[in-house]
Amino acid sequence: MNAHAYTEHEVEDFFDRTLENYLGFWDREGVLHTGYFSTDADSDYRAAAERTSAILATDAGIDGSSYVLDAGCGCGNFLIYLAGRFGCRGEGLDLSEERVKFARHMLASVDDPVRHRISFRHGSVTQLPYEAGTFSHVVSQDALFLVPDKPRSHAEIGRVLRPGGIFAVSDFLQPKPEIGERARQHVYDRVRWSGGYSLAGYQAALEQAGFEIIAAHDLERHIRQTYRVLGQTAREQAATTPDSAARDWMLGFSESCGEIQAAIDRGEFGWGMVVARKP
Repeated sequence: MNAHAYTEHEVEDFFDRTLENYLGFWDREGVLHTGYFSTDADSDYRAAAERTSAILATDAGIDGSSYVLDAGCGCGNFLIYLAGRFGCRGEGLDLSEERVKFARHMLASVDDPVRHRISFRHGSVTQLPYEAGTFSHVVSQDALFLVPDKPRSHAEIGRVLRPGGIFAVSDFLQPKPEIGERARQHVYDRVRWSGGYSLAGYQAALEQAGFEIIAAHDLERHIRQTYRVLGQTAREQAATTPDSAARDWMLGFSESCGEIQAAIDRGEFGWGMVVARKP
């Protein structure tokens, strides 16, 4: 099945329009990332999402001396977490202006030491508004898969990293080149995703951009469990939501969660982490 090549404008519009829907049933504080679950029976999404952040930060080697760019920062939780836990400085950038507004709102409610170490801005990872060699680390959670021009985003990330800087990313994967109609509808087109890399393809793309691969992890089991838990949550929230439009959206999302799990089982959708170094 042929993929529609979505533009950055289409991606931005979708995530601006749907923010309130996601916040309504997923997490009111904007934690909207894939979780790393402790066991197959674990259903605590919030703890799993925090575990993902901790693992990615540890693998990246972030500490109090780090200056971090969160590329595709969404609602800002990951960068706020990093600044609070490690004392690092940072910038968050996202294509969705509504999510950047939400991130700034969240930041205004945190303690002064954190609030003055980080900031958020609207922009594209294909044209980063920073000088070359600005950051010690670039991180990203489940965002860069949406970038239509991925090689350009990798080049920009490499440009703004210092020599020896670390790029640490968790991202959605397209494990095989051919995607069926159901997966295209419920996984890819649903979030304006044109297509992506397998885990091996991700590493090869970063190597082509000049990075050295430090580590790569296939995390398929965790993404399947994330959507199992979210599908159940959406059904439960829909049952008590008085707004008919919001209820229909939640039920539609819950149905898509089942299709997403089926796509994972067919090898059409995956999740992984990659850590790389700029020489």
